Amino acid sequence: MKRSQINKILQKNIDFAKKHQVYFPQFASWNINDWTGLNERYREIVDNMLGWDVTDFGSKNFVKYGLVAFTFRNGNYEHTEIYPKPYCEKILFLEEGQELPYHFHKLKEEDTVNRGGGNLLIRVWNSTKTGEIDHKSEVKIVKDGEKLVVPAGTTIKLEPGESLTATPGIYHKWDVEAGTGKVMAWEVSKTNNDNLDNHFYKPIPRIPEIEEDELPYRLLFGDYPIWSKKLNFQFRPYENK
Repeated sequence: MKRSQINKILQKNIDFAKKHQVYFPQFASWNINDWTGLNERYREIVDNMLGWDVTDFGSKNFVKYGLVAFTFRNGNYEHTEIYPKPYCEKILFLEEGQELPYHFHKLKEEDTVNRGGGNLLIRVWNSTKTGEIDHKSEVKIVKDGEKLVVPAGTTIKLEPGESLTATPGIYHKWDVEAGTGKVMAWEVSKTNNDNLDNHFYKPIPRIPEIEEDELPYRLLFGDYPIWSKKLNFQFRPYENK
């Protein structure tokens, strides 16, 4: 993805959030100068992948396969002695006509909450022991406290205010119901690590390669390893494998 494209996407989604009266912590609006020489007091932001995320999942077609997210808080699987927080909170934006590809989480249980906009469609399957999609077995899942048992491949619709709880190993794919408009979703989950915990049905890069055709409007969490050196952070980030 080009940095100029990412910058425009971020500006558009930040405006959308403001219209829905969603506000972000101060570091969400930091520019390059604010990040320069970042000191030790702020290392949790970097170590725990807090902040912005824009991805096209390596498709080079963000309009079809893409996601924008902001992580407010998170723990750290690899450094629990430093960051014992066992939960994660993030906001995610999905455009009408856009898709979040088939995947499941090996460790993370999560609640997906439709907080506003259109209707979110989540299609679900179990996974097999070898990581394939189980096209036969029924899926046990919870919607707003209601226990559901649904056939493999069932699409569950979440209207604004509704939520779905997915346990580890459940494949899920997101879409937006046609004609209902962009979705703003919330995710409340166990600790999240996109480099460690995601299993996509088709191997795809979670963090996009970026063509730097202009300066970042906002840094993405995927930028931290490289830009921490460029901007002379006053600490070395812990590695997240």
